[in-house]
Amino acid sequence: MLHLGFTPLLMLALGASLGATFPQGALQKSCSLSKYRFLAPHELKAVQKMKEQFEGIMLLSELKCNTRVFRRKWNTAELSVPDRVMLVEAELDLTIAMLGLPTTPEFAETHQRPLAFLTQAREDLRGCMAMKAPLHQPSGKLRHWLQKLQTAKETETTGCLEASTIIHIFQVLDDLRCAALQEQCT
Repeated sequence: MLHLGFTPLLMLALGASLGATFPQGALQKSCSLSKYRFLAPHELKAVQKMKEQFEGIMLLSELKCNTRVFRRKWNTAELSVPDRVMLVEAELDLTIAMLGLPTTPEFAETHQRPLAFLTQAREDLRGCMAMKAPLHQPSGKLRHWLQKLQTAKETETTGCLEASTIIHIFQVLDDLRCAALQEQCT
């Protein structure tokens, strides 16, 4: 009897002492982007399937776009690690917003897995930025690109932004991989 009553009391005391030792949430928060260094084949297949299906839909549309937001004169590896994380976070914000738009039931089903994966990646990136570089100011290159992205969001049609984002989705994944590799990205 005493053993059964003592165990919960011991757990409570241990939990309270750990809570006092570590700040609130410190045990749960960590910054590890290593799982994005090499993306799982099933994630890549889901993204490829979504992209191919979207390209098939695009062939049937008469959408004329001139969106160049994903065309840059510099390589992601040229940026500092905090800049890379900021870049990918902005790309993921746009991608997630575009994948969240209303669409046909077939395409909605196809993009659910990539959408969930990209949303998780964005949350992981945000956690890392909050822990490692909460006050980081973007470099001139990144600041210029972020302005270009903002202008595109304000001037381009939603259809063109969606098309550009999905067509360049593997560039976003490469940028995510580069951010995860940190200094090892070349």
